[in-house]
Amino acid sequence: MFEIENFDLKLNTDFIGRNFIYVEEIDSTNSFLLDRKNGVNESGTVVLAEKQTKGRGRKDRVWYSSKEQNLTFSILLYKEFKLFEHLNLINFSASLAVANSIENLYQLRTELKWPNDVLINKKKICGILLESSSQGNKIDRVVVGIGVNVNQSMFQGQFNYPPTSIRIEFGREVEREKLLAEILNNFEFYLNKISTESNYITREWKEKCRMIGEKIYVKEGDIIKNGIFDDIDNEGFLLLRTKDGIEKITIGDVSIV
Repeated sequence: MFEIENFDLKLNTDFIGRNFIYVEEIDSTNSFLLDRKNGVNESGTVVLAEKQTKGRGRKDRVWYSSKEQNLTFSILLYKEFKLFEHLNLINFSASLAVANSIENLYQLRTELKWPNDVLINKKKICGILLESSSQGNKIDRVVVGIGVNVNQSMFQGQFNYPPTSIRIEFGREVEREKLLAEILNNFEFYLNKISTESNYITREWKEKCRMIGEKIYVKEGDIIKNGIFDDIDNEGFLLLRTKDGIEKITIGDVSIV
């Protein structure tokens, strides 16, 4: 059981997580916060679910998580229009928040995979899914879904990247309340940096990405592009060096050749 009082004592934010919704089971925390009919309009609201019956990752891939073992949660950003000009940096902020929290608490070395995965020893420990909805032609609601493998010890199924958990890598179970508070504290810190010093985000992200300079291929649907992972631009898009020059990649699955 997740102890909300214990979590609340460790939360040190102005708005992220101050409205906190805990549920035993839900179809999807992202879907819940995206659905205007649920009446949740407070920016910074966090929904944590012990079980998601329709949890998903990018491209509607199913996300499996053992009940009461991990952290599967979503964060609502509502009418944060300045932030919404930099959606990719919100994505980066979430992955940096998770990576630095794991490193700070458990001294495990993490790395970041473009656009939104956190790895330990080349194995996936966290996935992030950013979704948005609009009123008229303007985005007014962004939801950041985060799944962290915390205390799960076994994984079944087929995976693009083999999964792992903090328990497997650290050698013992860890306190989920402390980890979630640390992630949210760091996430708010990075969100503030987007507005004041956005190059701080990309600089930090690049320091944790081991793929830059490597030969990679990018797969999006049936299209595969090969080249060198040259860099990322100021908004976090991948710059792929091919025989024809530099191409900006906005979406796709990246693998080292």
